[in-house]
Amino acid sequence: MSNNNDIVPGFNDEKDDSLKINIEKVAEVENGLVIYLNGYIDTYNSSFFQKRISKAVEAGFVNLIFNCSALNYVSSTGIGSFTAFLKMIKPQGGDIVLLEIQPKVYEVFQLLGFSQFFNIKDSMPDAIQFFQQGAPVSESIFPKIFSCPVCSKRLKATRAGRFRCSECKSILAIDQHGQVFLG
Repeated sequence: MSNNNDIVPGFNDEKDDSLKINIEKVAEVENGLVIYLNGYIDTYNSSFFQKRISKAVEAGFVNLIFNCSALNYVSSTGIGSFTAFLKMIKPQGGDIVLLEIQPKVYEVFQLLGFSQFFNIKDSMPDAIQFFQQGAPVSESIFPKIFSCPVCSKRLKATRAGRFRCSECKSILAIDQHGQVFLG
């Protein structure tokens, strides 16, 4: 990995032992940057996290891939940081992909209802392909007919979000791509 300051001037000016951040340009994605997160994001280090990523966005990187394979905890404040980044880059035509997110971290996103707002991918080629194809238009797959994963009742979703199965009362979530999850 190259020096972070070579990619975004001043990126390493501030350090935090609880969260290590390394960045790397993605040649295949216009204005693309992979952000490797190592540690955790909580109330105490979220402003450090936001300052670092804001520097990258100010340097023109609006297509961000957050590699979360070494991120072992995110609090609700940390999720708020990701949401703030999304609000910052969407008007500039950018987007965010969360990559290799650990199950316990994903669970926090899901419990708070935020998993549907983020593009979550399992591999770097999937993340690159997402940016090369452009974000899918969520309205095109709705209304969607699907079976409840618990009781198999046929259900209809008119949009992404959370709702309850009319048969077994399980709480379900459907993301903007039409994928159905418990929770």
